[in-house]
Amino acid sequence: MAVLGNQTANSSLEYLGLSTTGDQYWNLSPEELANKTVELNQGVFADNGAIAINTGEFTGRSPKDRFIVKDDLTESAVDWNHINLPFSADSFDKLEEKIIAYLGDKDLFVRDTYACADDTYRLNIRVVTEYPWSNMFAYNMFLRPTENELANFSPDWTILNAPGFMADPATDDTRQHNFAVINFTKKRIIIGGTGYTGEIKKGIFSVLNFLLPHTRNVLSMHCSANIGADGDTALFFGLSGTGKTTLSADPNRALIGDDEHGWSEEGVFNFEGGCYAKVIDLNAETEPDIYNAIRSGAILENIGFKEGNVPDYTDSSITLNTRVSYPIYHINNRAEPSKGGIPKNVFFLTYDAFGVLPPISKLTNEQAMYHFMSGFTSKVAGTEVGINEPKTTFSACFGAAFLPLHPSAYAKMLGEKLQSSGANAWLVNTGLSGGGFGVGKRMSLKVTRALINGALNGSLEKVKFEKHPIFGILMPTDLDGVPNEVLNPRNTWTDKNAYDVSAKKLAEAFKENFKIFEKETAPEIVEAAPSF
Repeated sequence: MAVLGNQTANSSLEYLGLSTTGDQYWNLSPEELANKTVELNQGVFADNGAIAINTGEFTGRSPKDRFIVKDDLTESAVDWNHINLPFSADSFDKLEEKIIAYLGDKDLFVRDTYACADDTYRLNIRVVTEYPWSNMFAYNMFLRPTENELANFSPDWTILNAPGFMADPATDDTRQHNFAVINFTKKRIIIGGTGYTGEIKKGIFSVLNFLLPHTRNVLSMHCSANIGADGDTALFFGLSGTGKTTLSADPNRALIGDDEHGWSEEGVFNFEGGCYAKVIDLNAETEPDIYNAIRSGAILENIGFKEGNVPDYTDSSITLNTRVSYPIYHINNRAEPSKGGIPKNVFFLTYDAFGVLPPISKLTNEQAMYHFMSGFTSKVAGTEVGINEPKTTFSACFGAAFLPLHPSAYAKMLGEKLQSSGANAWLVNTGLSGGGFGVGKRMSLKVTRALINGALNGSLEKVKFEKHPIFGILMPTDLDGVPNEVLNPRNTWTDKNAYDVSAKKLAEAFKENFKIFEKETAPEIVEAAPSF
């Protein structure tokens, strides 16, 4: 066995009981990992310099195969449900032993990295991967220690990532051969049977969603964030496919981060060191920052090609969930470090497949809490296994899949922060207009940007608003550069009666979903529900 790469005094896997007959590659550069990927026939270089790989069987997360170890630390703290699935400590130990045995004769790629751009909350992470491109993903997506920091690096958490290892559900207590299991007591995450890289980053996001609110009084958030020239911070909540990455990558505002953040008493900080963006139908005109970030050091996942290894971003033959990961320094207009002050504007992004909600509306704090806890959107095709067309869903706090605590814990913290900061809250529909799925068309990105800019620069504070008759949210009646008819969604429907029917149907879905929260929710928030 040879130990290669950027080694430190703590470059050892003995604490895992992992001794390998293969070589160990520590903290290789992105270029070295990309070349190793090509050498192993696991990927090819695109003409723009990015490495292109195929994640295999899984091209999205598999939520039903993500588990949390239930033990003394988590038993009473975790909100056990169909998302937070319990896994015994004994089963974890046995499965981890099997992974370690599986990796024992493999070449391994080790990355020392960390999460949280605010050093007060820093979490050191060691990522041990079977494949070089999985390790390169960890380089891209987590924060990168300096040489001095590496010299004294000690991991708080360890991730073992073995896509080639298949569990046996009959003996390993998994649902099927793939799995991702979090153990808060051992501070380990084990991932096997899937090459989808998103499981790595979302594993750590789930960890922080437990640790920061539960022990550090920091609100962890599934949102993107950027900051203006005047220092005004904005947050963009939303599930995958709603526009978090696209709308926060604004040439006139510095990007703090595109997906995961914490809100402390001092302000907002990024959990990550990179971006993980969807690239289906990507083009340089509408999303120049993302398009230009795809170069040497970026990883393209599950894309198709034109002739000459030219990426074809319209190709969905493998999946609609085509992706790119790149380090945040590929974005020219970024905040350094990845932090901002107390937010002035908070946007809730939703992909409304009913075509009912306005392109933008202003919320009271009570309505903001109602919509935050509801987390309405439509899952976009390809984001998760089995989703082939938009599916209306409610995901508490716009990230229920990653919330170990009860949603009310996060909602209570957000409500307090909105109250103390005086931030404006907005609901933004990036979904359909003019009709429901199959009839309506997706909201123009140009229009959405104009409306968000109006909120950010204060223009929307100067216009008249009208109240939606069912949802009670305030819709602007005009804004320079935006066609007036799109501001009230009913006006975009040819059949106004059909709109009314759809609006009531969606309102009923909101009210039915919120029943699960009513017992632990203040009456004024419950009363912010749609009325018809």
